[in-house]
Parts: sequence; structure tokens; C-alpha cells
Amino acid sequence: MPFACSSLIRKRFGDCAPQRYVTLRRKGNAAILPKVRAQSLPDYVPDSKFYKVEAILRPWRVPQVSSALLKMGIRGVTVSDARGFGAQGGSKERQGGSEFSEDNFVAKVKMEIVVRKDQVEAVIDKIIEEARTGEIGDGKIFLIPVSDVIRVRTGERGEQAERMTGGRTDMLSAV
Repeated sequence: MPFACSSLIRKRFGDCAPQRYVTLRRKGNAAILPKVRAQSLPDYVPDSKFYKVEAILRPWRVPQVSSALLKMGIRGVTVSDARGFGAQGGSKERQGGSEFSEDNFVAKVKMEIVVRKDQVEAVIDKIIEEARTGEIGDGKIFLIPVSDVIRVRTGERGEQAERMTGGRTDMLSAV
């Protein structure tokens, strides 16, 4: 229920001019309380040594994105099938020039990559560069701080565990 600026609101919250970070919400008979948005500064990144970059992408863009990440040295990527809808509202998906739709959920792929803080922007830029088509449904990227990384096999923690060494590529290059 939208409400106009009233003397009650002015008394409790000051001037009714639109504020950038605060909106007023009213549910039923509850008191009018300010709803404060989270930090919206463009350069705001919670401080952490590692971050998980979660990208929800079109399935047919995953090979381009994963090979581009591999070329830039990112070797630890987890990929899962996902279904859902966002701005598309579950509308028809285009692939190879034809449209299809089974239900209101659209098939997507979720890529998860844990990287060091200094790699975050490069990884995000590369994902955007390779996945963008310019149409609704290109996907979303989420950035999540990771407090620690632990390698199960050795018990290593932090940067030693995050490093991708000792794998098949290192074994073949040593020969």
C-alpha cells in the first residue's frame, strides 16, 4: 500500500525527500519502519583473502567461459546444472536460433570458482566477456567471501590449499 508523505512520517523520520539508502515499508497494522539497503558503493568488497565467484549462465556459454578461465590459469571450477528464472520470468530460452520452453523454469548452469582476492576482478571480467550475449537471460554473478580453504587430502589451509599444484598438469609437465 503506497503512502504519501504525512506529518506522522515527517515527525518520526524527518524530511520526506527521497533518500538513497532508506525506503519506508508498511505491512498491515505494523508500525512504519525504515528499511535500510545494504552497502551499495560500487567498489565495496567485504574483506577476505579468498572469494567464491558464483556465476549462473546459459548452458551453451559454459565451454567458452571455462576455456577462457583455463587460459588465464584458473583451474579449479565446479559446474552444476541449475533451473530457475529471473528477469526472463521463465519465458522461452533461445538456443541455436530456436525457442523452447517446458515449464516456467529455464535451464542454466552454475559455475563456482574460489580465487584469491587479487584474481577476483579478472575472473569476473572474463566471465562477463565470454558469457554476454546482450539479451535478457545472460545470467548473474555473485561474489561471496570465503573465510578459509582447506585441502582434504593433505590438510593444507589457506593459499597452499587454494593453489592448484600436484595435479595432472604438474605431473605431465615434470616428465
